Amino acid sequence: MNLSITPNEAINFKIHFEDDDLIIIEKPARLVTQPGLGHEHDTLLNGLFARHGAKLQNLGKSRDFGLLHRLDRETSGLLVVALRPRAYDGLRKAFEERRISKYYWAVVQPAPKHESGVIRKPIAEYEADNRRVRKLARVSSAGKPAVTAYRVISKSGLGAVVECRAVTGRLHQIRVHMEAIGAPIVGDGLYGPRGGPAASRLALHAHRLKFEHPVTGDVIDVRTAWPKDLRGVLSRLKLKRPDDSGGVDGGKKVDGDAVLDEDSLVGENES
Repeated sequence: MNLSITPNEAINFKIHFEDDDLIIIEKPARLVTQPGLGHEHDTLLNGLFARHGAKLQNLGKSRDFGLLHRLDRETSGLLVVALRPRAYDGLRKAFEERRISKYYWAVVQPAPKHESGVIRKPIAEYEADNRRVRKLARVSSAGKPAVTAYRVISKSGLGAVVECRAVTGRLHQIRVHMEAIGAPIVGDGLYGPRGGPAASRLALHAHRLKFEHPVTGDVIDVRTAWPKDLRGVLSRLKLKRPDDSGGVDGGKKVDGDAVLDEDSLVGENES
């Protein structure tokens, strides 16, 4: 079979869930999600084609070879990839109807003024004058509606660990929204603070995915641990790991999700 994407068995990623219809993997930081200029053979999708080339080829370019969402190169964490057309179509509809819950951990500096909130600020993309990226994003009234819920998991006088739920999926949404409320993500070379404790990379990790399986109807709830390469950032900022019992419910509690609290709004109300 002729494959549209070159398989690369050297691409490493952790599998958290897999069946005939879909796979949930954990992307390491610094790995590009899909091929593009300068990254034709060394992306996550190249690695996925080495494992499921026939199924992904069958999905075709029209279904993005199974990719339903993406993570920035510097962001680590969970991604769901469809392996069959029925799964892709069902998950695509679920994404459009915002029935897939995506949770992230981020280290920010300084801590947000409020312990929790819902950021409703429209985001617009623009061409970047930057060799590293083609496009950047900013809060703009001309942009598309964007909603991010957050809550503080642990904090110190130096910063905080926050759990964010990306309700919409705009470019660099969490990075832009946290910066917009004065709590930029540590290690963010595009939107983050200058100076301060160095991070090995962007301190953002997609730690949890929850959704209804598009074929079986089962609830899929996959969670990951705090990344090893970001433990030093927590130590320097005197912060607890969000997956430790000492943190606020370990970031695992669904009740009290800030996005459901309409009295806890931060910024512009776009609804």
